[in-house]
Amino acid sequence: MSTKTRSTGVRSTASDEAPHESELARGLRAADEHAFAAVYRRWGSLVHTMATRSLGDTYEADDVTQQVFLGAWRGRDGFRPERGPLGAWLVGITRRKIVDALAARTKRLTLADSVARDAGTRPHEAPAPDEVLDRVLLVDALSRLPHAQREVLCLAFYEDLTQAEIAERTGMPLGTVKSHARRGLLRLRQAIEQGRADETAA
Repeated sequence: MSTKTRSTGVRSTASDEAPHESELARGLRAADEHAFAAVYRRWGSLVHTMATRSLGDTYEADDVTQQVFLGAWRGRDGFRPERGPLGAWLVGITRRKIVDALAARTKRLTLADSVARDAGTRPHEAPAPDEVLDRVLLVDALSRLPHAQREVLCLAFYEDLTQAEIAERTGMPLGTVKSHARRGLLRLRQAIEQGRADETAA
């Protein structure tokens, strides 16, 4: 008969969940989209809660949650049931993505603080208004980029990673990394040029 044993006897909740999780894990590794959707439904709220508590920002938590499950789908072949359950694997990915998000935020804030100090604590030095303006515009333009583009450019600018290294770090395909870098740089250039024009007009 059916290989899925469902006896009429009462079974504990834990014993019910264990085979269900293993079925989801097998489905995920087999690239079963229905299994992946079930994985998201089961652990999505946990991932989002972890990200929200760590980042304190719902929008950033949304981005992290998306990155976690995107990374899980793309890296599904790396899941090894013998090393631990699927839920623990997803929690591990979540922690890494949170660390990445916090690092990117720290880099942005550090650059912004540096710009503020340079602009406000050097009254006796020869001014370099164009340089200061460009740095301010860069920080502002970076903050306005879509998350994926901002992440790629921050990893390239501040951690000096190659596009291949960024793809490995984020789980994005190399082509996607190149596309985000190209589009992000274009938007940064346009924002800086527009900012210069507005400053000149003012």
